[in-house]
Amino acid sequence: MDQDTFFHSLNTQFQDALPFVAYRKPNEERIQALFQHDDELHETKELSESGFVFAPFDDTSKMILLPLAASELIYCDGFKSEPVEHANSNFESALNQKTAYIETIQKAITAIAETDLKKVVLSRPDYVVKDNLEVFEVFKRLLSTYKTAFVYCWYHPKIGLWLGATPETLLKTEGQRMSTMALAGTQVYKGTTDVSWGTKEEQEQQFVTDYIVSNLNTVVEQVSTSERRTVRAGSLLHLQTQISARLKKEYSSLLHIVRALHPTPAVCGLPKPEAKAFILKHENYNREFYSGFMGELHFKTRQTRNTNRRNVENNVYATVKTVSNLYVNLRCMQVLPNTIALYVGGGITKDSNPEAEWEETVNKTSTMKKVLF
Repeated sequence: MDQDTFFHSLNTQFQDALPFVAYRKPNEERIQALFQHDDELHETKELSESGFVFAPFDDTSKMILLPLAASELIYCDGFKSEPVEHANSNFESALNQKTAYIETIQKAITAIAETDLKKVVLSRPDYVVKDNLEVFEVFKRLLSTYKTAFVYCWYHPKIGLWLGATPETLLKTEGQRMSTMALAGTQVYKGTTDVSWGTKEEQEQQFVTDYIVSNLNTVVEQVSTSERRTVRAGSLLHLQTQISARLKKEYSSLLHIVRALHPTPAVCGLPKPEAKAFILKHENYNREFYSGFMGELHFKTRQTRNTNRRNVENNVYATVKTVSNLYVNLRCMQVLPNTIALYVGGGITKDSNPEAEWEETVNKTSTMKKVLF
């Protein structure tokens, strides 16, 4: 359907207080949406259903599902991206928020020096007072600003409203093949991706890569990793390594793979149990769905040998594959009454500088704040 009809349908679903998700995958043009027919709250425990999953950081909490069987799937192939003009607003965070975050970072550095903890990812909420948010205008700005990210708008009347643009893939599976990425390190984009990285960022990214490969070795085979490269996500740069493998038949359950990956060192730390315990004790707020994961579960895709529609003979041999696309919920916001909560974090290691870590979180929130105005 055309863009106007698509966004009108989204608004109608929202006004009717019915669950939905609208999203665009990285580097794609098509936006799609899943409209649930009623307001029932569905959960998934095994990740075996078909639908869209929205899962929290804490892997012991409920994973929410919009089931394909109880929903309608619609598409918009003609979204017209427009230049985003940002107001010159003051986006300074409160001084007490900075003080508290730096104190927590210092505790983490001490714990890393005195225990087996190697890395811990510390996050914080940043609140923006905003009345009468135009939800779908913000969604359009995210779509225009973050073309290489997974951009989404998710709503359930019994959970709430979330929007975001994440640069990080948790997992993609297609048949017996899977791929993921190790993403870490941050610096501001200044017109080029040909940049230098410090020892701290390179070490942090290597931690993530090594952890993912080590954990996957129990459930996959034929693991391969790409060269580390610099990638752009909006106004920021990150270090990325692509990882691919083949699923072992005895571990072909999606839940096995997700448990091996989530939460990754990029959002939790190393070793995972110690890092998670430190986070739950010291962050002093509930991350909820920030740094959780979301995406398509067991969608069916039809692939032909020849994309030329006139080649009927080859199209007879089309195959149907089951595909899952899951993303880590970063660069996101939660819409609260008269307030927007933005969530942001950074990886702390023994070489971290607390003031620099604070500035990194400020850089990560700056573009997200601008799309609100």
